[in-house]
Amino acid sequence: MNKLGILLLAAVLVAGIVSCADVAPLQYSLAVSSTDGGSVTTPGEGISTYEEGTIVGLGATPHEGYLFVNWTGDVHTIANAGAPLTTITIDGDYSITAVFEEIPPPQYSLTVSSTAGGAVTSHGQGTFSYEEGEEVELVARPDSGYRFLRWTGDVDAVSDIDSTTTTIIMDADYSITAGFVAEVNPMVVAGAAHTVGLKADSRVVAAGRNTYGQCDVGDWIGIVQVAAGGDHTLGRKADGRVVAVGRNDHGQCNVGGWADIVQVAGGGMHTVGLRADGRVVAVGRNDHGQCNVGGWTDIVQVAAGVSHTLGLRSNGTVLAVGNNTYGQCDVGGWTGIIEIGAGGYHTLAIRANGTVVAVGWDIARQLNVGAWSDIVQVAAGYEHSVGLRSDGNLVRCVGWQSPGQCNVQDWTDIVQIAAGAIHTVGLKSDGTVLAVGQQSAGQCDVGDWMLN
Repeated sequence: MNKLGILLLAAVLVAGIVSCADVAPLQYSLAVSSTDGGSVTTPGEGISTYEEGTIVGLGATPHEGYLFVNWTGDVHTIANAGAPLTTITIDGDYSITAVFEEIPPPQYSLTVSSTAGGAVTSHGQGTFSYEEGEEVELVARPDSGYRFLRWTGDVDAVSDIDSTTTTIIMDADYSITAGFVAEVNPMVVAGAAHTVGLKADSRVVAAGRNTYGQCDVGDWIGIVQVAAGGDHTLGRKADGRVVAVGRNDHGQCNVGGWADIVQVAGGGMHTVGLRADGRVVAVGRNDHGQCNVGGWTDIVQVAAGVSHTLGLRSNGTVLAVGNNTYGQCDVGGWTGIIEIGAGGYHTLAIRANGTVVAVGWDIARQLNVGAWSDIVQVAAGYEHSVGLRSDGNLVRCVGWQSPGQCNVQDWTDIVQIAAGAIHTVGLKSDGTVLAVGQQSAGQCDVGDWMLN
């Protein structure tokens, strides 16, 4: 090749090399977007162009209440499609989307139950799940013969624990119970020197001698009947259990194992319980056989004196055991009896015709009840007898009355009576209570009681 040819070839090669050096790298587009709930902050949202091989950082930031889920679209060169901070290598045109979703509210459990006597009807009973902050309505419905008491358990978030219809705000796991108690008829009873009142809300109040704690009833609840012995107090619950406080030197308060009791009575130092099946149980002092009631059946009412026990059978006859020094147990011939009462050493009973019979100690003429009529309730003290007439406006009283325990002639609107050793108590229809007689221990300090 001549010199000229060589120069031309060299020129062509040089030109080719220069031409190759001027070719630009390949450019690719990256389209970035996001769903609701967040945004792509790196490199930002929109369409950007990058040279081939560029590694682009990706950063996805959720809004409050949302979380990042993943990257979708052309994700085959994304280092970690499940991470909010990652990279993508550009070797083609890509379109990717950051996906966000709302964080679900926390779920909390609500366990709802009820005691006997009713149910929670708003959504049933059991365990349910609710979102945080959800307001749940609660409706408690008592069965016939029962009433709603209150909500118990985890009640801090319950708007009104005393209302049958209320709400609870779910911000934690809660367990609540609707409490029901049997319908309570307010009543008063009297011990030797103390007085006990049962309120309509099933709570109990007491006044008088408290040497043995017989008045320590302030924390009792769910009580449907009360009784008072010499120096002890008894409360029967709707479920048939019995509680007791006070003097217990003879075991007269050992009633914790009793069940299915429908009536309880307190004697001087013994306690008697009537079971639903008509049988009778008794604990306490038994020196006169006053607790020998294990064989009794078909009993509908019990009563206890200082040291004797009475049982009224469904056929209107009466059984008696215990001290009979004064003939207080001589009731074998009685028939047509509808209510019984036991005092210190005497016994009272109402016949179906409203007249009253009595046997026992009569030192203060406490048996002088033969002229009484239209009597619907009797009560016997140590040496006095009290009778309530059907109109509630005439309370009869005979026997020892020097401390004034028989000063009841001006009482009106009385619905129930009770007799202690030397005092008499009357419950009025408006729930207030009257008391007269011995006041040495404050047993008549009932003027501020309201039992309704």
